[in-house]
Amino acid sequence: MTNGRHISQEDLALYAMQALSTEESAAVRLHLAECALCRAELAEFSGDLALVALSVEQHPVPMGARERFMQRISASGMEPSQRGAVVPIHSPIQSTDERPQRKRAVWVPWMAAAALLVLAISLGVEVQRLKVRLDHESSLAARLAESSARAQEVAEVLTAPTAQRVVLTAAMIPAQPAGRAVYLADRGALIFQANNLSRLPENKTYELWLIPANGSAPMPAGLFRPDAAGNASVVLPPLPKGVQAKTFAVTIEKLSGSDTPTAPLVLSEAAPAAGE
Repeated sequence: MTNGRHISQEDLALYAMQALSTEESAAVRLHLAECALCRAELAEFSGDLALVALSVEQHPVPMGARERFMQRISASGMEPSQRGAVVPIHSPIQSTDERPQRKRAVWVPWMAAAALLVLAISLGVEVQRLKVRLDHESSLAARLAESSARAQEVAEVLTAPTAQRVVLTAAMIPAQPAGRAVYLADRGALIFQANNLSRLPENKTYELWLIPANGSAPMPAGLFRPDAAGNASVVLPPLPKGVQAKTFAVTIEKLSGSDTPTAPLVLSEAAPAAGE
């Protein structure tokens, strides 16, 4: 066995994986005891397998693994003298002096490659699941933050000591419809609530107006229709900052609203000084 004869590289790999039969393993051990070159090659295979073992879960070698391994080698198109399936364990190959140095390569068993593939797919599914959950939680957090910020702004407007508080009453009519406005000019923040308003035709709507103290044109401050009890509100309509209010008023307009108030005024009241 030491007279210029060596174990094939495929059988050394199967021996390192403990995939040979009992008789074949015994023959390999006998040869390794006498052949330093085959021992060196076995050490390289064992090192490669150790690296793979560190990254995948270990499983026993399946039944028929050696036969399937040899069939895969046969299907690769190598010459018969190069395939472990037709070269017995004790078949002669090049002598120690003439045998070229084998190029070291990373040798990954097919079962380890399959395990790595399953692991990669599982990790991909888990990453996608976590991404969907993170997107959902981020969206929820954004909505909660937006709601919290709006509630905070409403509370600040209602409690600000410099806010103008106005009670609107029906013009020329004893108290029936009524409205109350809280306005913070430096923020352009307005909160309006009305009560006892009359029902309107389907093609009409109420419109709230801010009449500036500097004499400029009235500014539309929101459209609204009352509920069955005659109640309605306008909360934080888009208004420019810093406009001091002289008067607040409510008119009846077409459903899409108007650029200027349409007489008569349903509700109106002069704005007091800030903080009153």
